[in-house]
Amino acid sequence: MTEEITLDGIGVAPGVLETIAQVSAQSVDGVAAIVASSAGLAGLVPKGPARGVIVEVGEDGALAASLHISATYGRPLREVATDVQRAVTDALLTHTGQTVASVDVFVDGVVFPEQ
Repeated sequence: MTEEITLDGIGVAPGVLETIAQVSAQSVDGVAAIVASSAGLAGLVPKGPARGVIVEVGEDGALAASLHISATYGRPLREVATDVQRAVTDALLTHTGQTVASVDVFVDGVVFPEQ
């Protein structure tokens, strides 16, 4: 992973972009949590750092985000994922001015209300 990402001549730490994406995703109704992804060899060996949010910059300068979430039971998963995509796209565009090429949302779990 690079130490710094350059956006229009300004250096930004990758964690800053990931924080922007994470905060915007957590503000969406139906998102219970951002969860660390542990995708790897048969799900047993983590592949790289286990993070729930990754934002990368393509060669054309466009941003690509990937988020792993747990959704709250009772809200349609498609709506939650679409709302997360919109929120993250808007936040990254607003804060960086860069085009957002993609926002991939993976629903890794569902959280049920306590009874």
